[in-house]
Amino acid sequence: MFAGGGEAALIRRYFQGLTSQREGIVNGIGDDSAVVEPPAEGCLAVCCDTLVEGVHFPADIPAEALGHRALAVNLSDIAAVGGEPLWAVLSLTLPADDSHWLEGFADGFKLLADRYGVALIGGDTTRGSLAVTVTVIGRLPKGGGILRSGAQPGDGIWVTGTLGDAALGLKRWHDRAGVPLSGDPALLAAQLFRPEPRVAAGRALRGVASAAIDISDGIAVDLSRLLEESGVGATLILDDLPRSEAYIAEGGDLATMLHGGDDYELCFCSPPLSAEMVEQLSQQAGTSLTRIGTVDATPGLRGVDGAGNVCALQSDGYDHFSS
Repeated sequence: MFAGGGEAALIRRYFQGLTSQREGIVNGIGDDSAVVEPPAEGCLAVCCDTLVEGVHFPADIPAEALGHRALAVNLSDIAAVGGEPLWAVLSLTLPADDSHWLEGFADGFKLLADRYGVALIGGDTTRGSLAVTVTVIGRLPKGGGILRSGAQPGDGIWVTGTLGDAALGLKRWHDRAGVPLSGDPALLAAQLFRPEPRVAAGRALRGVASAAIDISDGIAVDLSRLLEESGVGATLILDDLPRSEAYIAEGGDLATMLHGGDDYELCFCSPPLSAEMVEQLSQQAGTSLTRIGTVDATPGLRGVDGAGNVCALQSDGYDHFSS
C-alpha cells in the first residue's frame, strides 16, 4: 500500500489527465479497463517493453529521464513498423511513493507523450523494486506495416542518425565518480537517457522500405534478426557506420557501435534509392539517413574494412538470457 491516500490517490494525482487526450477514447483512467474505438480502416500495432532498475537503466537515472525513456523505447517499436502511436498503458512498480520522484517521472512521460499525440489511458501501480512497463497501441494503413521479413538481395541497408552514442554514454555515466557530466560525455549520456524515437522516419518509409527494425540491442544483433526473418545475408561497409562528433571526440570504437545497443535508431532495407529520394526522406524523417551496406543471398552478416578485408561479424548484442 502507498501512504497519503493510497494507490488510487497516487494515480489521480500524478497520472489521471496527465497527457493530452485524442480521438477514439471512450473511457480512460478510472475504470477496470480503458475503452477505445479502433480506427475505421487499417490495422492496430501493439508493443510492450519493461524497464528494470539495474538492468535497463542505472539506479541514479533522473526520474524525468526515466519517464521519457520508458515511453520512447515503445514509440521506437511503433516507428519500426511505420505506425502512428495513439494510446499508452503504464504499469509502474515503485519502492516508495516519493512525490518528488513521481512528479519528475510524470513530467518526462508527459512531455514526450504530448509531442507525439499519445494519450495515457490506463495502467497499474504496485510496490516493489523499481520497474516500468509501457504498452503502446498505434495505427497502420490498410495492409499492415513494415516487417522484418521483406528484405531482398540487392537492397541497400540504411540507418537513421548515429550509432554507439548511448552505449558510450552509459560508460561515461558510470565513470563520472559523482561529478556532473558536461560537454561531449553529457551529449552521449543524453542519447542514453532521452532517446529520440524515429516516428516520422518510420512513417516516411512506408512504401519505401522492404524491411525494418529498431536498433535496441546493437546493430549487429538487430540486423542479424532482420536478415534471419528475411532469409538473406548482408555485408556492411564498416567505415560507413555513422558516428557523431561527440562519439569520435570521446574515442568511441567500432565494437561499441556494432554491439553496444540502446541506439533506438531505425535500420531499414530498400531497393536502390536516388540521391533526391534520400534527401526527401531525410527531410521527412527529421534526421540523417546513411547507407551502411547491401543485402545479399549468402546467409550471415559480414563486414568490410577500409583495406577491403572481409570478416564475419558476430551477431552479439544485449540479450537478457544469454549465458
